[in-house]
Amino acid sequence: MPTVTLLSHTPEPERLVAAAARMCYSAADAATIWDGLTEEKTAGFLDMLTEIGHESPVEHASFTFAIEGVSRSLLAQITRHRIASFSVQSQRYVREKAFEYVLPPEIAAVPQAKALFEQQMERDQQAYDQLTEILSARHQEALEQQGMPPEEAAKAARKKAIEDARFVLPNACCTKMVMTMNVRSLYNFFRLRCCNRAQWEIREVARQMLLECRKAAPHLFAKAGPACLYGPCSEGKMCCGQMEEVRRLYR
Repeated sequence: MPTVTLLSHTPEPERLVAAAARMCYSAADAATIWDGLTEEKTAGFLDMLTEIGHESPVEHASFTFAIEGVSRSLLAQITRHRIASFSVQSQRYVREKAFEYVLPPEIAAVPQAKALFEQQMERDQQAYDQLTEILSARHQEALEQQGMPPEEAAKAARKKAIEDARFVLPNACCTKMVMTMNVRSLYNFFRLRCCNRAQWEIREVARQMLLECRKAAPHLFAKAGPACLYGPCSEGKMCCGQMEEVRRLYR
């Protein structure tokens, strides 16, 4: 299952956002922008921003997460959130020895389906290993013919081989990443991915991320969550019909 760790965030994110908001709505300057920004006044600024829908000040704060135990399928979804920074473990440079994989709960719940899935993962691993060996031997021979020392040729050949062998690996193959988003992008991410209509894996990642954000900046993320948390469902006729249950979970 996915594991999310909050690695870092902007120091005093709530106070920074309040200071940015103060610049918008008062005569404060760089010398006075922090003056009197108590916890109470900071909360007041954040509540005001939420009430009037002014989100640009929250862009000044960002949060960085480590996300592990997720599939390459999730990677394809999460990188669609383009206002973010990603560092992802490379299958080009990291050889997949006995690769770990994500087993979808619906498959795990059916013994026959689970057995078939696990057999396929084993076959994929065997194919990957065999392709790596076949290509490595070919590349090493060519490199040695070009005059490269055998030990150096073997290392270079292996690296070149896994670039192509990785194409046989499945969407289920595990990956890990570091992701950074500013708070406004996180709001959008939570609106979309905490929704019951989101795919189960990215929904669980979003839930864990929101939990970590609320611990670090409770006022800033007090109303963050799926679109239906404080308003109507945004999915129209595709609504899950479980809004009250969703609201109980995220409140």
